[in-house]
Amino acid sequence: MAEREKLIEVKDLQISFGKGRKKFVAVDHVNFDIYKGETFSLVGESGSGKTTIGRAITRINPTSAGEIYFKGKKINGKISRELDREVIKSCQMIFQDPMASLNERAKVDYIVSEGLLNFHMYKDEADREAKVQKALREVGLLPEFASRFPHEFSGGQRQRIGIARALIMEPEFVVADEPISALDVSIRAQVLNLLNQLKASRGLTYLFIAHDLSVVRFISDRIAVIYKGRIVELAEAEELFHHPLHPYTKALLSAVPIPDPEIEKKKKLLIYDPTLHDYTISKPQWVEITEGHFVYGNEPELEKYRAEIEAINAAEKA
Repeated sequence: MAEREKLIEVKDLQISFGKGRKKFVAVDHVNFDIYKGETFSLVGESGSGKTTIGRAITRINPTSAGEIYFKGKKINGKISRELDREVIKSCQMIFQDPMASLNERAKVDYIVSEGLLNFHMYKDEADREAKVQKALREVGLLPEFASRFPHEFSGGQRQRIGIARALIMEPEFVVADEPISALDVSIRAQVLNLLNQLKASRGLTYLFIAHDLSVVRFISDRIAVIYKGRIVELAEAEELFHHPLHPYTKALLSAVPIPDPEIEKKKKLLIYDPTLHDYTISKPQWVEITEGHFVYGNEPELEKYRAEIEAINAAEKA
């Protein structure tokens, strides 16, 4: 297989808040790469550190240890003004709450073109207006919406304004932070389809943050499962759904609703118990258990996971 281009590399990342006795480590020793053109999803419950990682990549949150690379250049910590501007332009974020992330007192025209104004990415006023209208059309909104205020729109429309604001900067990489969790179910599919279309037409790369595995399956190439600031499993989307190894991943998957009432009725819900890991015997490691499938565990657990994979492979061959 040809070597894929790594757009984002996260190495031993640690993010903490507070100091001394009040110090709280939100993200601990996280490692992953995001390849150009893929949708990489980060899944976990509320407070697991998903958004914190996304915000660190876009330089909103400072990091306490480890490195983040964008196209081979280190972008966390102190960097040059030129590189900072490049990161702001090339790495955009779509925020979770479409109302809180839009300036209520500004018209859509200003909200969408704020980045253009800050970076002088337009020739003249006519060019700026044309770019705003193009961005609005691209996300399925009418150009005349530019003269309105955010409160005049529905949740789905507001999220589209947020997407237009990110796209107008012509980014290469987009962090989509639970972009559909505040929306009605009927609107969710529209926004997901829109993100997929934009990915294809613009050659975008996504870090898609979510807590719902059923949504993530539809949009992702690879999925990482995070629990309390640590990634516990990472694999290609279908591989993770068919061969989950870590108990936390299995618990998350068991909570995914099945659209068949008979199967749903018989389904067994798994509850994750973190005390089942005994890390006093041997320390846990981040290991590639089969090609492209990583899992976090100590030696006895890894042996169990290997045996599980062998049993699954044997059953599939039979």
